[in-house]
Amino acid sequence: MSAGLRRLGGVIREALAAAASSPIASIATIIMVAGLCATVLLTTGRTVGAEQAVLGSIDSAGTRTTIVRAEPAAGLTSSVVTRLSTVDGIEWVAAFGPAFDVTNTLIPDGTKVAARFAYGAHLTSIGIPESSALPGSTAWGTALSLGQLGLVDHAGSVTNQSGANYPVAGQMDIPDWLGFLEPALFVPRAPVEPEPVAVLVVVAERPDLVAAVAPAVQSLLAVDDPTKITITTSEALAQLRALVQGQLGAFGRGLVLLILAVSGLLVAAILTGLVTLRRKDFGRRRALGATRGLIVSILLTQTLVLATLGAALGSGVASMVLAFSGDPLPGLAFTAAIAVLAIAVSVVAALIPAVVAARRDPIRELRVP
Repeated sequence: MSAGLRRLGGVIREALAAAASSPIASIATIIMVAGLCATVLLTTGRTVGAEQAVLGSIDSAGTRTTIVRAEPAAGLTSSVVTRLSTVDGIEWVAAFGPAFDVTNTLIPDGTKVAARFAYGAHLTSIGIPESSALPGSTAWGTALSLGQLGLVDHAGSVTNQSGANYPVAGQMDIPDWLGFLEPALFVPRAPVEPEPVAVLVVVAERPDLVAAVAPAVQSLLAVDDPTKITITTSEALAQLRALVQGQLGAFGRGLVLLILAVSGLLVAAILTGLVTLRRKDFGRRRALGATRGLIVSILLTQTLVLATLGAALGSGVASMVLAFSGDPLPGLAFTAAIAVLAIAVSVVAALIPAVVAARRDPIRELRVP
C-alpha cells in the first residue's frame, strides 16, 4: 500500500473517530443535511415534478412538427424523403400520398376508409415493419380504421375503386401528432420512383429547432408550384413550452438557493461550535505534530461523511413521501443533483471553521481550562 493511501485511510479513520466522539454535533449535521435535501425535494421537487408533467403533456413530437400539405398541382413527390434524410436536426420524416377510398374486400358496399401510400424509413416507429413479404402491396391500419372496415381481427384485405387489392398485414399505432390522418390506413412503399405526395410530416429533434428546420424543409421540397404548398409548424407551441419551463423553473431555482444558503450557514454554525468545544483536542493534536492541513482534512472529511449520510437519508425519505402522496417525482437526475449540491455546500461551509481550528495556537489552547 502506498504512503498516499495509508495517509488517506488514516484521515478517514480519524474523521470517523471524531464524528463518533461528538455524537450530538454529528447527529445535528446529519439531520441538517437530511432536512435540506428533504425540504428541497418536497418543495422544489414537487415543482420540478409538476413542470416535467406539464412539459410532458406538450413536449411530445407535437411541439416539434412541421407539416407540409401539397395540392395535386404542386408537384411534390416522394423523393423529398431522401433529400430530407440528410438534414441535421430532423428526427423523423415521412411522406403520404393522396387519399384514395378502400373498402373491405368481402363487403364491397361497406364503409369506405381513406388509404394513403406512405414513404419513409421511420415508419417502423408506428408499427410498420421495414420490410414485408409483399412490398408496396400490404396495408396497415389503426384500430379506428380497421374497426370501420370490419377487420377487427386484423385479417383480410381492402380493395380500392379500381379493383386493386391490398392484404391487411396488421395494426399500427400512430401518435397524436399524426391524428389528423385518422382513420388511417397506410400502404408503405419505398421511394424508388418519384410518386405524388399530399402530406409531408417532419419532426425536429428538439422544440427549439423547429424554427430552423422549417426553412430547410421548404428549401428542399423541389415543387413545381410553391403557391400550391401550405406549411404549418408547431413553433408557437414550442415557444409556449419554453415560457412555461422558464416560469416554473425560476421559482424552483430561487427557492433552492435560499434553502442552500440557510442550510450552509447552519452547518457552519454547528461546526464552529464543535471546533470551540474541541479546541483542547485540536491543541493536543497540533502539539503532537499534526499539521494544519491534517486538521483541515479531518474536519472536512468528517463533514463529507456526515453530509453524505444526511443527503442519502433526506433524499430517501422525501422520495418515499412523494411516492406515497401520489405527487410527481422530480426524477433521479434532479434528486442526485440536490444530494451532491447539499454535500458540496456542507463541505464548503465547514471550510472556515476547519481553517480556524487549524490556525489555533496549540500552547494557548492547552492552557485554556
